[in-house]
Amino acid sequence: MNAISENLSIVRKRLHEAELLAGRPVGSVGLIAVGKTWPACALEEAYHHGQRDFGENYLQEALAKQDALKHLDIVWHFIGPIQSNKTRPLAERFDWIHGVDRLKIAQRLSEQRPGHLPPINLCIQVNVSHEFSKSGVALEDLKPLAETVSQLPRIKLRGLMAIPAPSDDFEQQRLAFRALREALEGLSIPSMDTLSMGMSDDMEAAILEGATLVRVGTAIFGERNQKSAVTET
Repeated sequence: MNAISENLSIVRKRLHEAELLAGRPVGSVGLIAVGKTWPACALEEAYHHGQRDFGENYLQEALAKQDALKHLDIVWHFIGPIQSNKTRPLAERFDWIHGVDRLKIAQRLSEQRPGHLPPINLCIQVNVSHEFSKSGVALEDLKPLAETVSQLPRIKLRGLMAIPAPSDDFEQQRLAFRALREALEGLSIPSMDTLSMGMSDDMEAAILEGATLVRVGTAIFGERNQKSAVTET
């Protein structure tokens, strides 16, 4: 697990250099360590090297890790598409949800969020690359969805999230992230202060375009173990 400490240092250095290049204060961009398919002990190693925000994509895997790591003060983020029959554990066990693109899901999260917990932080996923195979609300449908979701109880609508189509071209990366930033700027909802965008291969472009949270998995934990990947239906 020693590689995790070294990888975290490299990622943090990249993040801070991108902040400076963008003329932004150091520390203005948060780092979410995405641990899908990696065991709880890998997350705990990252925790002991200062990481507090962790993201998961597979619900059952995430719940098992939460149980194993309940002694740690982790901020849990769920990332990606959400099925309506799985909203209750998300509402009960997570601090942030990145990936809501339907009113029905937001309503269920609102209804199922326990009253003793603070409102759940929510980011709407936007399909900025117009990919048929990818989740996310279309840009032209974003405003009415955001305005309705922002009025739901037990929900704090924090911002927007996107997973653009992969590109090796830095300017193309920036264009996709710029579209998300401009979409956020076009909304007049005071609680929306978050741009969840940028991963291992494009975090610098995302930070230059205003990312406030980057979601990094491979650059911290290494290549995913496909054999251990969880398939959920």
